[in-house]
Amino acid sequence: MGCILALAMLVPATGVWAGGELIGEVRTKFKVLGANDKIVIEAFDDPDIPGATCYLSRAKTGGISGSIGLAEDTSDASLACRQTGNIQLPGSVRSGKDDGEQVFKKSTSVLFKSMQVVRYYDKKRHTLIYLTYSNKLVDGSPKNAVSAIPILDKWND
Repeated sequence: MGCILALAMLVPATGVWAGGELIGEVRTKFKVLGANDKIVIEAFDDPDIPGATCYLSRAKTGGISGSIGLAEDTSDASLACRQTGNIQLPGSVRSGKDDGEQVFKKSTSVLFKSMQVVRYYDKKRHTLIYLTYSNKLVDGSPKNAVSAIPILDKWND
């Protein structure tokens, strides 16, 4: 148990990476002790592409273990990304060099499980593609969600 508590201090289960912010949450299951299970909605801006914003909804486990950061959240998630301003693609994105780059990461377990969002660029359609998935140190989950932002000229006038 001491090792798990030491790991909990090293891997914060509620930390936000890449500028994510909590937008809202809904309760999905009442727990007598500790926090309720819920779905949280977080927003984050792509750190390399101003004007690209994603909204991620994901399950968050409650109870006593969830309240103290020891629960493992499920891999269920949904993703919606939108153009929220003028987008100027860096050369490394436009060339495909940065395809698969991680733009968001959230720890979902004390034992090395995380939910991530990676970015790709579809040059033919001038569209940014964002994929969210969950992985563990040893294996991940096939559950995933994808969203696309067609880069609109109206923002680039």
